Amino acid sequence: MYDFHNFGLTPEQDLVVNIVIMSALVLAILKGEKKIQNSSPLVIIVLVTVFCIAGRILLQPLPNVQPVTVTVILVGIYYRSPWAIAVSGMVALSTNILWLGHGPWTFFQFIGWSVVGIGGSIFADKLHVDGRIALNRLIPFSVLSAFAFDWIVSLSILLNHDLSAFYPYLINGLLFDVFHALGNAVFVVLLANPLGELMLRNRTVNRGVAVSEVVTS
Repeated sequence: MYDFHNFGLTPEQDLVVNIVIMSALVLAILKGEKKIQNSSPLVIIVLVTVFCIAGRILLQPLPNVQPVTVTVILVGIYYRSPWAIAVSGMVALSTNILWLGHGPWTFFQFIGWSVVGIGGSIFADKLHVDGRIALNRLIPFSVLSAFAFDWIVSLSILLNHDLSAFYPYLINGLLFDVFHALGNAVFVVLLANPLGELMLRNRTVNRGVAVSEVVTS
């Protein structure tokens, strides 16, 4: 047997491949959703969750840069808090158990993403105006959400350290918080409108077929 696959990529090449795969996944979701007849919000939630899981794993080489935070905010805006919390839990648990490592921090990640998703729900009317995402508001909101999420996750250090270790821990992780914030701003620019339109089209169950059937009968 020829071992044609016995070669490795540099970290930079690996990242490029992962970004290409993630981009293809986004296009597939956006294109495929339009061909789903009478799709329900649950279908979109599943697609969005798969996207978050894949994005978090594929972009792992980029420190603290992943599309989950922005996507959970969008879920909060369009589907409100319960679904944002559900997506947060599924993404945190599945990615950590299957790939990134599971531990007490998973619970804090779940709480962190739930908080920003609830924030998206609370400020939905400010972030979604006249049928469109207000990018000039969502970008700073996503930047603040990055710090909020990271600092909530940082609370996990208090499980085995006292409060005196917490503040130095926050300071040491500040650069990673900035990476997360900048990544969020980029994801808002790239993804907020296409994902937002996808969620908006499927925010309520399409009852047109059922209504027409009743009238005909």
